[in-house]
Amino acid sequence: MGNQLVWNDRYNIGVNIIDKEHRKLFRILNKLFDFGQQEKKSQWVCQEAVKYFKDHAFAHFKDEEEYMVSVDYAGFGMHKRIHDNFREVTLPALEKELELTDYSELAVDHFLGVCAGWLVGHTLTEDQAIVSGETIKQWENLLPEEEQAVMGQDIISQLHSMFRLNSRLISNCYGGEKFGNGIYYRLIYNTKEKKKWEFLLVFEEQLLMNTIGSMMETKAKTVNVMLMNVARYTARQFVEHIKAHFPALSHADVKEEQLLTYDQFRKVFEKHSPQFSLLFDTGKGYFAFCMATGDLLANEDGVSIITENAMAKVEKYLSRNRAEKTAVNGKKKVLVVDDSDFMLVAMRQILGSDYEVLTATSGLSAFRSITLDRPDLVLLDYEMPVCNGSQILEMIRSEQGFADIPVIFLTSRVDKESVRKVLELKPQGYLSKSLSPELVKKEVDKFFSA
Repeated sequence: MGNQLVWNDRYNIGVNIIDKEHRKLFRILNKLFDFGQQEKKSQWVCQEAVKYFKDHAFAHFKDEEEYMVSVDYAGFGMHKRIHDNFREVTLPALEKELELTDYSELAVDHFLGVCAGWLVGHTLTEDQAIVSGETIKQWENLLPEEEQAVMGQDIISQLHSMFRLNSRLISNCYGGEKFGNGIYYRLIYNTKEKKKWEFLLVFEEQLLMNTIGSMMETKAKTVNVMLMNVARYTARQFVEHIKAHFPALSHADVKEEQLLTYDQFRKVFEKHSPQFSLLFDTGKGYFAFCMATGDLLANEDGVSIITENAMAKVEKYLSRNRAEKTAVNGKKKVLVVDDSDFMLVAMRQILGSDYEVLTATSGLSAFRSITLDRPDLVLLDYEMPVCNGSQILEMIRSEQGFADIPVIFLTSRVDKESVRKVLELKPQGYLSKSLSPELVKKEVDKFFSA
């Protein structure tokens, strides 16, 4: 992290009791930053400082929740849920790390980084939404927190039972971001009531190599057909165990089994809101579990597997994955952040031949994408709802590990006053959305060749 969090007027939402406490939380974190720079640190002082921050954060949550109730804010339930997750999941996990490491420098930096990033992001998104009257709809279908906790613990237990992994829940709002080289596995069930249930399991390749691969004593350095087929049946067993949570699935039949590319996975993920979307660090690689249900779930052309064609289909899938990895190997990564699907598709087409193109549709998904798969350049839509381009840039620059990532704004407004406001934020540049595809590509090429 940087040495200080700099308060900016854009953090004000116009509600005195909330703005006042935000400023206080910033000051407390800055004192912790100052303390972290000292060569001789007292563990007791650090413990007290962490407790002081936590007490003020909890008091602020209480005041903010009371205010939301007083104005009948429609997004109160989800907003409180985000508070609860920070109170009951994130902070306890950070405190446990501090205690287990005797308040090591790394653990203190981790605490500061997570808390500062969370505070800036939450202030600029969910808190701003309170006064705008908008609600954060991305997670509107998530099941209750108690069910999330039960599912999370069951998955951790199952991962330990199957692979002796000591896993840790990182997020219960996994946004479909890419992490490392992934295997994307999809199972669709049909119930007697004609409902479709969908399970998406994402395995980082190194996780499969470190678990199933080690059990098979394979000498392969990458996922091969044999290992992938074992992984498929292991995944089926895993889902069969999870199905026990849902009586409606007791007699459900598998309608389809698929292996997806990342782009196919993203298209499926973005077309419906999940009931569960959990991301785990297993210690051997990342694992994500997503589940959705409904009358109409998104269809996508993945590699569909049946018994008769399994070996050939898996080989085709792995060959395609290898080709994609070879194609992007050595390519610069460009993250395009825009709430327009049309714009994202257009930018993939424009840049995809020479760059690995990542996409995000909101500030929060952009921040998670940067965390999991650091880009070499961010093309950022300046005019976005809820959390606009300038706020997203502030979030990126608030985190030391991301502060040096270059950002170029995409804007549809090129009048002198709008350009002046954009340039005041000191991005690496700006591009007009009205430019031809050839000129956009030329400008990105010019940036990387400079």
